[in-house]
Amino acid sequence: MSRRRVVVTGIGALTPIGNHREAFWNALVSGTSGAAPISYFDASKFKTQFACEVKNFDPLAFFDRKEVRKMDRFTQYALVAADEAVQDAELNLDTIDKAKVGVIWGSGIGGLQTFQEEVLNFASGDGTPRFNPFFIPKMIADIAPGMISIKYGFRGPNFATVSACASSANAIIDALNYIRLGYADVMVTGGSEAGVTKASIGGFNALHALSTRNDDPATASRPFDKDRDGFVMGEGSGALILESLEHAQARGATIYAEVTGGGLSADAYHITAPHPDGLGATSVMENCLADAGVSITDIDVVNMHGTSTPLGDVAETKALKEVFGDHLYTMNINSTKSMTGHLLGAAGAVEAIASILSIKHGIVPPTINHKTPDENIDPSINFTFNTAQKREVSMAMSNTFGFGGHNACVLFAKMD
Repeated sequence: MSRRRVVVTGIGALTPIGNHREAFWNALVSGTSGAAPISYFDASKFKTQFACEVKNFDPLAFFDRKEVRKMDRFTQYALVAADEAVQDAELNLDTIDKAKVGVIWGSGIGGLQTFQEEVLNFASGDGTPRFNPFFIPKMIADIAPGMISIKYGFRGPNFATVSACASSANAIIDALNYIRLGYADVMVTGGSEAGVTKASIGGFNALHALSTRNDDPATASRPFDKDRDGFVMGEGSGALILESLEHAQARGATIYAEVTGGGLSADAYHITAPHPDGLGATSVMENCLADAGVSITDIDVVNMHGTSTPLGDVAETKALKEVFGDHLYTMNINSTKSMTGHLLGAAGAVEAIASILSIKHGIVPPTINHKTPDENIDPSINFTFNTAQKREVSMAMSNTFGFGGHNACVLFAKMD
C-alpha cells in the first residue's frame, strides 16, 4: 500500500519565550531564557522557586468568562495555539470536508491545576463532597482535542496521546500515519501542558529532577554543561496543521516542510532514568530514519531531548554517536529547552516547530547557558553553544523521551 506524503501548512505557538510563532522564533534565535521566579503561587518553601511560565497570557482576551471557568489552563493553551495554526494554514472552514479533518493532541498530565484545586477544596471542607461540575472534563487529557474539534466542527479521528514528555511527538507521528493511510486529509496536532503548579513542582522536586539554581534562574537550564543540576519546568502549547501533499497542493497552501518520518521505541529499563547507554534513544532515531527511508548523511540538525539532567544528556549523546558515527561531527546539535524549559507533554510539539522553522529560515537556534565543558561529553560535537548559527537545513530531527522509557523521534525535510 502506497503511503501519501504529508506536509506542514500551519503553525501555532504559545511558549515561555513568545506567545505566537514569530515571537517564539525570534526569541529562540536571540537566545532568550524564559526562566524566572514563579508567579502563580508562593514558592518560597519549595526547593525550586522558578519556572518557565507563559508570560502576559490573559485568557479573557480569547474566551468569555464562562468559558474560562470550564477549562484548565492546558486546554486554554491548546485552543489558542490551535487557532493560530488553523489561521496560519488558511483552512477554508466553509468548504473543507470536516469529516476528513481530525485532531490528535498530546498532554503528559492534563488538568493538574484543576485536580489540585478540587482535592484541596475538598480536604479543607467538612467532608461533604462538593466538587465543581466541570471537574472531570477540565481534568482529563483528551478534553483538549475534543474542544478543538468542537470549536471547528472537525469530525475526523480525535484522541489524546499520553506518553509523558513524548506525548506531543507521539501525537504528531499518529497524525502523520493517519494521513499517510488515508484516514484523514488534514490533522490538527501538537500538545499542551500547564505544569507549573504546587503539586508538579513539589513532585518533581521529590524526584530530584528539577534545577534548584534559585539565585540565577535564567541560567539554570544548561544542557551538556558540567554544572547542570536538573531541568526547568516549562508550560505552553505547540500546534501543527498536517495535510496530505495532494490536499495542500489542491488548495494552494503554503508549505513549511514535509514530515518524512517518525520513530518510536521503549527503553524498557527504569521508570524515570534513561538507559545509561542510550539504547532506547539509539533505537528511536534508527527507527525514524528507516521510516523516512533516508541516510544518516541526509540529516543536518538534531534538536535533542537535552533536558539538562546529569544522566539524560550523557545517555542521549552516546546514542547520537552510535547512530551517526563520524557524520555527527558535520551536524548541528542543539537543545531549545535551554531557553523554553521543559514543557513536558508539549515539548515534542514546540521543539518540532523549532526544527521546522530552522529549515524555513536556515538558522539553528543555540543551546544557551554553556560555560563549563563536561568531560563525559565529546567536545568535538557542535552543540551550537550560546549563539545561533546559520546553515542550510535540508533535514531536521527532533527527539523527545518520557518517564517510563517512552521515546519518540520526528523527522522534517525541506520541500523539493
